[in-house]
Amino acid sequence: MSVLVVTGTDTGVGKTVVTAALAALAVARGATAAVVKPAQTGVAAGEAGDLDEVIRLSGVTSTFEMARYPDPLSPAAAARVSGLPPLSLAAAAARIGELAESHRLVLVEGAGGLLVRYDEEGGTLADLARRLHASVLVVARAGLGTLNHTALTLEAMAGRGLDLAGVVIGSWPAAPGLADRSNVADLEMLAARPLSGALPEGAGSLGPEAFARVARACLAPAFGGMFDPAAFRSTFMLPL
Repeated sequence: MSVLVVTGTDTGVGKTVVTAALAALAVARGATAAVVKPAQTGVAAGEAGDLDEVIRLSGVTSTFEMARYPDPLSPAAAARVSGLPPLSLAAAAARIGELAESHRLVLVEGAGGLLVRYDEEGGTLADLARRLHASVLVVARAGLGTLNHTALTLEAMAGRGLDLAGVVIGSWPAAPGLADRSNVADLEMLAARPLSGALPEGAGSLGPEAFARVARACLAPAFGGMFDPAAFRSTFMLPL
């Protein structure tokens, strides 16, 4: 049994698609998997949220949303604006621990970035990961601005004693530009390890079978895939 926390360097970087890809690979190798969204924001009651996308893409149906707020804000701010109670990180950690006892893999997808607040006491996804003794997978952008965001996220993780499971590019463009191509080597330098994957842009619009093939091709063997960071790097290497 293991728990993997999925965070992003920012909002909209592809965390849900990467989480779905991890779940799809777990299904492909016959592992029991659960996916947890501690707090969903920007989605009204009855509307489809991130977990619905995970279910559609991966086929995993053991999914758990612990709090939902209609406004597209941080969980703490959204709870405050709506008048609803904030997420209890202690309760979330306890429930995730229970799920880990009955599932080989529990994926926990955060909201926004690592230090986005979940409650008025300043509790964050980093705090939840520490409670769970879980490794953290960082989903990053490909283009301009990603290096600073990624460096800050990794620095915050290191300062809190969190274990890095890897860095994945959440949406690799079909026509990568100069910044995208240049950033590959720099992202690996920041993480002090090869990339753990790069999902192509538009992967989230695929059907389940095609998505499963993409997940296998674009995530590292550590997650059940076949991604080769050296081959990816050489394909997009800048000319000397």
